[in-house]
Amino acid sequence: MTAPLVIAQVTDIHLGFDPGNADEFNRQRLDATLGALTRMTPLPDLLLATGDLVDRGDAESYAVVREAFGGLPFPVLYCMGNHDDRTNFASVFPELGDGDFVHYVHDVAGLRLVVIDTLEDGRHGGGFCTARAAWLTARLAEAPDTPTIIVMHHPPVEAGIEWMNTDPREDWVETFAATIAGHDQVRGIICGHLHRSVTAQWEGITVAICASTAPQVALELAPIDADQPDQRPMIVADPPAYALHRWNGAQLVTLFETADDHVVLARFDERMQPLVRSLLAERPVG
Repeated sequence: MTAPLVIAQVTDIHLGFDPGNADEFNRQRLDATLGALTRMTPLPDLLLATGDLVDRGDAESYAVVREAFGGLPFPVLYCMGNHDDRTNFASVFPELGDGDFVHYVHDVAGLRLVVIDTLEDGRHGGGFCTARAAWLTARLAEAPDTPTIIVMHHPPVEAGIEWMNTDPREDWVETFAATIAGHDQVRGIICGHLHRSVTAQWEGITVAICASTAPQVALELAPIDADQPDQRPMIVADPPAYALHRWNGAQLVTLFETADDHVVLARFDERMQPLVRSLLAERPVG
């Protein structure tokens, strides 16, 4: 049996939130997360960095991104978020940012990853124009029989945290939905942006949204009134997070994890060996 493909994901990194501070809080959180990924056995096959790579879109912070991710033992695929700037990104990553949009295809182990660009200048929420739709239509037409995962920053789903919600009636969501309609090779959508781990069904496709390495958005489902500040928590310093997307050749399974230290209550030793043996014995052989 071929080993599953393991795709790691980090998102909403926001380097440069504290300009000029080489030891800023967001960099510490990123380093802790990348450290956890590089200690995995087996290592991930690749890493997705799904937007808001920097906080202010400046070239200096992109240089820090390049340095922070440099030397990892697996390739990294980047995409644009609403805090990013395509021109400054391209000045540091010219291999990816040489056109109007940062979108491209990465094929690995029989799986096609299509990275799309949902950055809309001047807007916090997503964007997906007719030019981007035409590009994605062409990419999907190239390989209709190849399992495909779409990688993007903004989720097209309404998650319930009202101040961060995507409205399903937004033009960009409707354009994106129409573009992928009928393309059965699309097996999943991987996103960031919400600073929380969320999964949802949308247009018959599972959307997996990874929590951030930067501080998280507080989980609050109550309605919000922009004219009535109610002192609700909005940003919390929960541990930095990442996701592991496991492709077994037929389905994508997403696991969420944090990069903090875990208290170990049991290890695989002689006391746990009978349980492991009995569980494995229940499964078909071969």
